[in-house]
Amino acid sequence: MIFGKREKKQEKKGGSVISRNIYEGKGRLMWCQRHSPSNPADNGWRFLSDIDTKEYCRDPRNFVVVAWETVVAIEPEVEKIFDLPIGSDLALDFDEFDEKHFFDVETEELVI
Repeated sequence: MIFGKREKKQEKKGGSVISRNIYEGKGRLMWCQRHSPSNPADNGWRFLSDIDTKEYCRDPRNFVVVAWETVVAIEPEVEKIFDLPIGSDLALDFDEFDEKHFFDVETEELVI
């Protein structure tokens, strides 16, 4: 949901850019990167799906800006990473017990 009363509660957390594959339920949220915000309403978070390719990501029409609450509604685990610093580059993974964990993409260390 992009508009509505529920999202206005979260305006102070700003908007995030997500892949349409996530937004439309075609792929699951997997890659999480925090960039410098491009404007005051931007929280800097960018999310890619497990099926996004480099070619897919080159087309800006394949992305949508949504309120932070929308990202959390799609994948509740992301609430845990909101306060991580600019430059964070994470992968959301599942362990053998189907529990979700965030790993640093570069170091492969467990973050959360």
